[in-house]
Amino acid sequence: MSLNDLMYPLFVMSGENRKEEIVSMPGIFRLSIDLMLKEMEEAMKLGLGAFILFPAVSEELKDSHATYSYSPENFYLKALAEAKSHFPEAVIATDVAMDPYSSDGHDGLVEDGEILNDKSLPILSNMALAQAEAGADIIGPSDMMDGRVEYIREELDDAGYESVSIMSYTAKYASAFYGPFRDALESAPKFGDKKTYQMNPANKREAIIEAEMDESEGADILMVKPALAYMDVIHTLREESNLPIAAYNVSGEYAMVKAAAEKGWIDGDQVSEEILLGLKRAGADIILTYFAKEMAVRLSYRA
Repeated sequence: MSLNDLMYPLFVMSGENRKEEIVSMPGIFRLSIDLMLKEMEEAMKLGLGAFILFPAVSEELKDSHATYSYSPENFYLKALAEAKSHFPEAVIATDVAMDPYSSDGHDGLVEDGEILNDKSLPILSNMALAQAEAGADIIGPSDMMDGRVEYIREELDDAGYESVSIMSYTAKYASAFYGPFRDALESAPKFGDKKTYQMNPANKREAIIEAEMDESEGADILMVKPALAYMDVIHTLREESNLPIAAYNVSGEYAMVKAAAEKGWIDGDQVSEEILLGLKRAGADIILTYFAKEMAVRLSYRA
């Protein structure tokens, strides 16, 4: 495992000189764009070169159709543009889903209490296109709507963004490990849960079907999320596909290590490193992890 395997998630919010620690994710912050750029600069000096940005959107900017997600005034799109302008050599990935911008807190469009798959696709496509226009290198549809990879790929290609990659959240499970992330974005569903469009944790075979579909629709990278409890799925997709496999070492996995380390029950540094090594061994080519910067610091000391 090396730093080239890691992608560092960052949470972006509006304003200037703002930094808010996420209580359930010690050491991880919501950052305004200016401080996000400083964090990226520090990380790149340590050897990290890939980032994925997530928007922390205030409630008054949300609506049922997530229209702020592709508004020219969206601070997230400005963050993508600033990141690419300041660090053209960095790989900048995005998140495509309605939940950060939706007043319902779901990844797709809600009407009469139902998630409407097909009506969500144009919204997600508008979002993806706006992110590509802002300078993103990799679009990350995390919504799990059926057919969205093909829909987004066609829209990007038609607009001249053939070189923008799609990292599909191929096997995104309906997991209990996402709690701290939803705290970070204040994006929990306002009703129900996400089990109608995220995958059953007991179902491994569906991951193979989803991977075949995403690959045929034009995905460039296949992701498994969460990572730690799904190493078998990571390994299976690595065996079944020639595409790069990404694994998202999610917020709950990070929070568990931090909480146990704070209690003195484990050595947090050694455990986090062991987890990342295990994900690499399972077959992950890319690991999205909140431990990325800590890992970079530790490796710099060893150099």
